[in-house]
Amino acid sequence: MGFLRKIKTAPLEDKMNEELRQRRESDPFGFAEYDAANAERAGYSDYSYWKSTFRAFIRNKAAAVAFMILVVLLAFTVIQPFLPNQYPSGKIINHPTTQMQMSNVAPSLTTALVQAKAGDVLIVTPYEDKEWTAVSNVLESLKARTVFTVIEYGDEYCKVTYNGQTGFVKNDFSTKLKLPEDVTAVPYDSRSNFPIKLYSAPADYTNNGDPLFIRTENIRIEDNVATVIRECDLNVLPSTAPFVFGTNNLGQDLWALVWRGTRTSLFIGFSVAVIEAFIGIVVGVLWGYIRKLDRLLTAVYNVVDNVPTTIVLILISYIMHPGIGTLIFAMCLTGWVGMARFIRNQIIIIRDRDYNLASRCLGSRPARIILRNLLPYLVSVIMLRMALAVPGAIGSEVFITYIGLGLPVSMPSLGNLINVGRRLISTSQGYQLLFPTIVLSIITISFYIIGNAFADAADPKNHT
Repeated sequence: MGFLRKIKTAPLEDKMNEELRQRRESDPFGFAEYDAANAERAGYSDYSYWKSTFRAFIRNKAAAVAFMILVVLLAFTVIQPFLPNQYPSGKIINHPTTQMQMSNVAPSLTTALVQAKAGDVLIVTPYEDKEWTAVSNVLESLKARTVFTVIEYGDEYCKVTYNGQTGFVKNDFSTKLKLPEDVTAVPYDSRSNFPIKLYSAPADYTNNGDPLFIRTENIRIEDNVATVIRECDLNVLPSTAPFVFGTNNLGQDLWALVWRGTRTSLFIGFSVAVIEAFIGIVVGVLWGYIRKLDRLLTAVYNVVDNVPTTIVLILISYIMHPGIGTLIFAMCLTGWVGMARFIRNQIIIIRDRDYNLASRCLGSRPARIILRNLLPYLVSVIMLRMALAVPGAIGSEVFITYIGLGLPVSMPSLGNLINVGRRLISTSQGYQLLFPTIVLSIITISFYIIGNAFADAADPKNHT
């Protein structure tokens, strides 16, 4: 297997030339001694199998891009919990003042909901924080058909007085204010057919009725009344950490859940790929190289391969306690047969070639022949099968969770998130299906492209 040697000739030639120079200087007319080891080593080709494989892989632009995307995604999946402004995965986030769950918050790159203008008057809500203050601009909540006096008409907000207070009420289809024919002839009495709020400014500085948060450096507080000094943001929470993927119906940050679920699914995928590869390689090598085991292992293969994988997954998941170990065991129980069959077929093709016969005639042990002569030819097949096993395992996990036999809901995974999101696809919370599906698609497509490209690059037939 000369193509696997990684010895370069240049350093050896330099060393030999240096030795010859030293000998000539000491004895210019002496004979140069012959060194059989150096002579043989100097005759090796300056060829590296893995370097050639890497170059062939990099030349495939689609594979190189997919590899970079996958590396970035895997790295971010690992470091995401340690980044600043990250919500704990699985934690139910409540509003700090009302203690209501932050359910179904739409995706956003900021926690700022609106901007308060300089001069706006806000009502301070009790909240102990030196940096942030909870505020709203609701002066009073008026019951349906409460009479107030309009002193200035506006298309969006009408300026009114009520019970000695001056404020603003919404003027839209939801309030259905009772107005005269000439709305500009103020003042006049009006009322709403529905409950309505009296605001201190012509804007709704609340989040579905909950107080918003403002930095204390932007306001001046006197007697629980805050005057905005400069234009600034009003945030949903006393934090700048946004809900990038939104929240679910429990008030959990979907961003943190998706990346935690990705870590769980990738762990399952890599574990299944490694275990299947190990079992498949061992069984395939024995099956293909040792002729006495061929009939026995063929019978075992026929039995295992004829059992539907889906039935095995469902039965194991139903019988055993739901968990990561159960899923890995169920997938590996029959997943190794594909790898074993490929290895066995390839070994049968090359086991009786001249160099293997020569190795056996020279007394080489079977283990050495397998490791040195056979397995290097199978690197492309092994890498391809392992690359495809990762997305395959994740897909099986998604399927098992989809039918209700996968991981418990308390353990986020891409399967769990997709299973929950599919029920909301036709609602305004459809983003709960969109984001985990995008991550799963990137992983699956990247592994498929990388696996096929590396298999082609690792094939010795494609090396020159």
